[in-house]
Amino acid sequence: MSDVHDGEAASKANTSNAATDAATTANTPGDQIEHVVLLLMENHSFDQMLGCLDEVHADLDGIRNAASRSNEDGKGNTFFPQPTQERQMQHDPDHGHAAVLTQIAGNNGGFVRSFANDYPKSSIAARQDIMGYYPLDFLPALHTLGAQFTVCDKWFSSLPGPTWPNRYFALTGTSMGEVEMPDGLAALNPRWYTEQSQDTLFDRLNDKEKTWKIYFYDFPASLLLKNQRRAENLANYHLFDTFFEDAAGPANEFPQFVLIEPKYFGEAQNDDHPPHNIMKAEKLIADTYNALRSNQALWERTLLVILYDEHGGFFDHVPPPSNAVAPDEHTDSFDFTQLGVRVPAILVSPWCDAGVCHTQFDHCSLLKYLSDKWELAPLGNRTKAAASVGQAIRSTGIARSDTPPFIRVTNQSLIAEHVELERKSSNGNQHGLHHFADYLHAELDKLAADFVDSASHLARNETGWVLLKSALGSAMMRFGQWLNKDFYRARDDREARTSQAFTRLSQSAKVPANTPQDGAPVSASRS
Repeated sequence: MSDVHDGEAASKANTSNAATDAATTANTPGDQIEHVVLLLMENHSFDQMLGCLDEVHADLDGIRNAASRSNEDGKGNTFFPQPTQERQMQHDPDHGHAAVLTQIAGNNGGFVRSFANDYPKSSIAARQDIMGYYPLDFLPALHTLGAQFTVCDKWFSSLPGPTWPNRYFALTGTSMGEVEMPDGLAALNPRWYTEQSQDTLFDRLNDKEKTWKIYFYDFPASLLLKNQRRAENLANYHLFDTFFEDAAGPANEFPQFVLIEPKYFGEAQNDDHPPHNIMKAEKLIADTYNALRSNQALWERTLLVILYDEHGGFFDHVPPPSNAVAPDEHTDSFDFTQLGVRVPAILVSPWCDAGVCHTQFDHCSLLKYLSDKWELAPLGNRTKAAASVGQAIRSTGIARSDTPPFIRVTNQSLIAEHVELERKSSNGNQHGLHHFADYLHAELDKLAADFVDSASHLARNETGWVLLKSALGSAMMRFGQWLNKDFYRARDDREARTSQAFTRLSQSAKVPANTPQDGAPVSASRS
């Protein structure tokens, strides 16, 4: 990957402040960007993924500044940041609201202890993984783009907590007071799914007649936002394969805003959620960049934002600020002044110079930029007060011509070392989306009253006999194949059912006379 260090990216002295200096000349509404693409990934910290880039950008707040920081596991062991080449983190660290508050306590001193408490039998090596970071050039997509474009080294998740509320912030500017994922009995409570009824970025884009699309693989998590289930919005959802067709077409026909949702389920899962091979996420990032970069007319007017929703429980050395503005009046469970852990964020465009932007951002900073650019109506107090990412985008001069023409991720790197982990892994996001899909099916079948019983029955089946057979299969190798086949069949059926929920919802919404006006799904009788 010699191209990482070519041109101005190789000159630390000349490029490290380039993006920050652009803030003095940037004029957000008048820049050259006509298309914004948001690729929203999952569950990794800034130090872990991008901290090594302080070897390229001298002033990036990365691993050099983290080197003396340590965490203890409560068992007499002390851990410092160390390079790792582990592609599959075998455990999923806790990143729930309470866990994150523990992790950032004591000057970010609780990450390893939190992990050790959750995994008391974990090895020393597994605990060291919490403090691990990837060495320069190990991540072919993130490290190439981070060296060649603008790294935001003060971008924090919008709250200390897990995926869903942080994604709500990224798309709406609020989580309506929610700070957690649905868990246990809460997963069967429709309130988690039906009361995210706030206005969204997509509503604002509709108001201004701006074009937008959401490209997805299996099941779009953005459907958790009630307004997205309206017929006119469902029409803007497309399978990811069509992204390549659209990106290769006329630039003026490409959507003005794009959200790319990664694959959340199956062995090909590429959202970067442990324990799946991180190189599959690198392939998604590279494919997205390559598609945009290959169409010169589109590339010259596009901003690609590569962003992680939250840190996934992995160490970062920068204490998150507690000076955030609450988005609205929903502050009973949390005052929303505390930001979450710092996450990887890169602004990719021929109008973004190689360097570092040190401005404090959170997920509302992209909403702020879009609101300013297209004169959108407000999306909450946090967005109104946020710093705009527009300050890192040049509005003068000419588009750069020295950007990487192509990023390659080798097929060999995509092969998982621990295949069984990818086949059997499950996480809170997946469980929540499964339950949400059950809710949609129940609505479509006019069986909402029976949803709790049916979902509970399914959960009992899944966590009972099926998982027990899978566990036995792992222990009894001679009968493993026979015993495991029901587990995999059930897993495949479960994922297919979840994906089918979107298909049914979309098909039912194509009947204009029966289109709901309140954002609720259409029942099956209308399809």
